[in-house]
Amino acid sequence: MVTRTIGVDERRARLALRHRLAPSVRARDPVGVADAVVALHGTDPSSVFLAALARSREPSIERIEAALYEQRSLVRMLGMRRTMFVVPTQLAPVMQAACTRAIAVQLRSRLVQHLAEADVAPDCAAWLAALEEDALAALVARGEAFAAELADDVPLLRTQLRMATGKPYEAEVHVTTRVLFQLAADARIVRGRPRGSWTSSQYRWAPLERWLAGGLADWPTEAAQVELARRWLHRFGPATVDDLRWWTGWTMGQTRKALAQLAPVEVDLSGVPGIALPDDSDPVTYHEPWTALLPALDPTPMGWSGREWYLGGHAAALFDRSGNIGPTVWCDGRIVGGWAQRRDGSIAYRLLEDIGAEAAGSVATAADRLGELLGRVRVTPRFRTPLERDLSG
Repeated sequence: MVTRTIGVDERRARLALRHRLAPSVRARDPVGVADAVVALHGTDPSSVFLAALARSREPSIERIEAALYEQRSLVRMLGMRRTMFVVPTQLAPVMQAACTRAIAVQLRSRLVQHLAEADVAPDCAAWLAALEEDALAALVARGEAFAAELADDVPLLRTQLRMATGKPYEAEVHVTTRVLFQLAADARIVRGRPRGSWTSSQYRWAPLERWLAGGLADWPTEAAQVELARRWLHRFGPATVDDLRWWTGWTMGQTRKALAQLAPVEVDLSGVPGIALPDDSDPVTYHEPWTALLPALDPTPMGWSGREWYLGGHAAALFDRSGNIGPTVWCDGRIVGGWAQRRDGSIAYRLLEDIGAEAAGSVATAADRLGELLGRVRVTPRFRTPLERDLSG
């Protein structure tokens, strides 16, 4: 039975408060930022930092790096939709059991198949298992290492595979990266500090139990899926069942099974059937004006599959052909434009709708502040979108 209607204005108010985007509720530390959106999208390294800066009371690159590499209260790992995320360390066991465990099985099956197609060994599964143990032993001996260093220690990591045979992008690749990705998906190793600056994606690797004392707690898969669904609904709800299915990458059967344990209430999302946690149906209001510049692949715009209530008609300018969102300008819970960094370091933006002089002034101030925070660092999104390309010059 539908309990009540939750309209667009209320959904935008919840977004402002729960995602720490309104000025009065900005997070005290990077872990608070990640917790507010469940997980920070980590495919593009710079997105992690820019998303945290936008939600922090005291924005600081150094504090984010400290959380990742010194305190290790945040950890980078494969998760929902076979995508890289940065999550609070306490959530890592849940994500591993709810999503990554099944992904690891798929990755192994595909890698063994490719090894067999290359006729690497009579028993490719056994060959891979032995290579993993050798690579892990080499990593344990070093403590931390880049992929190339491990390949020096274990020459079989340079075994080549021909990928996409007959395609325009056909290439020969070493198995090094895929073996390390497999070990990471199996929760045996973890990505550490990158080479160079915080925009780099060339990570050192470390044994998981050395990086995180005690490793990851072992959650039953179904219990972990219930917990992940609960956390997502608390941060992104009310929403649709399909929103949750898309965000997690689960099948509809897995999604409904997890929700059955949560017993969400049915709500009306302006004519669309939605769900909310049983204790989360009280009205939420927020009236403080706010603006924000969010990075490409930010977890807020990438949090739902149904985006009309905050995206409007701006998808063509702000998404690439694969469904990746570029840098966005937000005003009071909706996307109103996009931004990019130019070669000289300045932040260029374009408003795609009229938001009034006061809000436009707030956007200009936010753009100047972001340019100051970035300083000499230049950020180019990994996935370029039409408006970002146009603005970057």
